[in-house]
Amino acid sequence: MAELRTEEEQVQAIKDWWKKNGSSLLIGIGAALAIVFGWQAWQNHQAQERAEAANQFTTLLTAFSTGDEDSNNTVEFVAESLREEHGSSAYAIYGNLVLARQQMMVENNPEAAVESLKWALDKAADYKALSLVIRNRLAQAQFAAGEHDAALSTLDGVKDAQTFAAVFSELRGDILLAKGDTEAAREAYLAARKQGQARGGDLLELKLSDLGVGEGA
Repeated sequence: MAELRTEEEQVQAIKDWWKKNGSSLLIGIGAALAIVFGWQAWQNHQAQERAEAANQFTTLLTAFSTGDEDSNNTVEFVAESLREEHGSSAYAIYGNLVLARQQMMVENNPEAAVESLKWALDKAADYKALSLVIRNRLAQAQFAAGEHDAALSTLDGVKDAQTFAAVFSELRGDILLAKGDTEAAREAYLAARKQGQARGGDLLELKLSDLGVGEGA
């Protein structure tokens, strides 16, 4: 009887514990399951988003390589879709770089290219090397649009030009020369020569020659 009573007491103790703690235990289990399945769902959603962005970018590249009027419209449409639907993805950034190239080279519309590149530069803030590429193209577009001061400001925003130092200095010289500041342009070209000695530059030497600077200067 003592053993039976002990078993009955144990069962009753379990019932009492479950009554007291069962609800919180079930809530905890449910929360854990929700986290697990929620994470899986989020991962699946992210994968689907990446795949969709990749497909759109492929469509954009195909249209860009075709080069007719309908394809140009497709590039613009897809680039806008990437901005709106996948704005945080690298595909959207590269898509707008392609769009800006079309706006510059095909449509001869540097003002539109400036806007596309400004958007791309903002989104590429965490990608240092890519930001340098975009900043160079943005300054070129602003220069082509006659926005000389804005182009210089874009170049001034570079903290560490790395391998782009000579490119940026030469572009700065071009802009300053267009503004009529020949002395500052000469200094920028000389800086570009010094920074890019390893790769040379016949065009840069021609620019310096036009300003009365010889190769030995």
